[in-house]
Amino acid sequence: MIDDPDALPCRAMQRTAPRQPTILLLGSGELGKEFVICAKRLGCRVIAVDRYSNAPAMQVADAFEVIDMLDATAVRAVVKKHAPRYVVPEIEAIRTEALLAIERSGVTVIPSARATHLTMHRDAIRTLASRDLKLPTAQFAYASSERELVAAVGRIGLPCVVKPVMSSSGKGQSIARKPSDIAKAWKYAIDGMRGDTKTVIVEEFIRFDYEITLLTVKHRASTGRKTFFVPPIGHRQERGDYQESWMPCAMNPGLIKKAERMAKKITDEIAGPEGAGLFGVEFFVRGKEVIFSELSPRPHDTGMVTMISQDLSEFELHLRAVLGLPIPKLTLRGPSASAVILASRDIKQEPAYTGIERALKLDGVEIRIFGKPSARPYRRMGVALATGKSVSDARKKATRAAACVRVVEGPAR
Repeated sequence: MIDDPDALPCRAMQRTAPRQPTILLLGSGELGKEFVICAKRLGCRVIAVDRYSNAPAMQVADAFEVIDMLDATAVRAVVKKHAPRYVVPEIEAIRTEALLAIERSGVTVIPSARATHLTMHRDAIRTLASRDLKLPTAQFAYASSERELVAAVGRIGLPCVVKPVMSSSGKGQSIARKPSDIAKAWKYAIDGMRGDTKTVIVEEFIRFDYEITLLTVKHRASTGRKTFFVPPIGHRQERGDYQESWMPCAMNPGLIKKAERMAKKITDEIAGPEGAGLFGVEFFVRGKEVIFSELSPRPHDTGMVTMISQDLSEFELHLRAVLGLPIPKLTLRGPSASAVILASRDIKQEPAYTGIERALKLDGVEIRIFGKPSARPYRRMGVALATGKSVSDARKKATRAAACVRVVEGPAR
């Protein structure tokens, strides 16, 4: 007997509905952690993978694996073991050639294996942007030895920026201002590189007015694929790594359109007709010029401000684009900002945090602690988020809140 006849259709759907997809996340840092939280809210199963255990995303995933992601055999084995519907790269240091083979086997790589392969290598994406797509970029050259670096700097001129072709969060990036800096820049770049590509890119030093991240979403739905943009995010960097970001970023509408056209052009090219997901596209703005800088095929660190600036964060947008779920018009919440919480020294295991209570006494402030299992100087350990009456007010509150929080030794076990 059926107690509630109206429940029959619902029960029937439950018996026949497909299982929610399994997502394999390659890289399990703070951006991956927020993505996993969003995926779990919509019932997905998530396997978090990284080169070390207890990484932030592992703490909230269904299961985790510790592998060397530069080992193609290990990457293929973990995909075979978990049989995911989607493979979602979150970091640069992955053997992307393995992803190309995995995609050919029928597994969806986000946004596409080609996009991941190109953007994991600064030389590949810069060559595509400048030489193939004719986007304006800084002058650049490549070097695979200190001698080649000296020659490249001679062509580009001083000052110039030197960074590994594969790295993250500013690691290995420095500015060579005089000839004696070149040897130090080479060593710093090689020491800070990810992966095994011993090549650096040398870039013209651009004296820009400001820099932005344009979050670009490729959304694959029943009506076809669309591209749309989150309003520009202003940001400030030190040591090649983001320190604070804010919305809205005061930018001429004509320049915004120019950035959008460039972002669509390059994401169309690397994602292909089927690729879906969110890209963080970085630009320098100088006068009436919009200059392409870099591109990430996933949520961007500067985009953490979207966790407070709007109703759907960059992580929710990425997930909905991946799954082909509806994305309504964004509701913006007004002036907002983020500021990083940095470690000041080495802490080998289980850092603790002081000052969170003081930070949260500030009106409109939220704190996110990433849960990284160790710390080192300048390592990003959390972020302060704030809303305010103006962008200036929000930035001041976020910076003040971040300064309240200290990363300290945890209690002895």
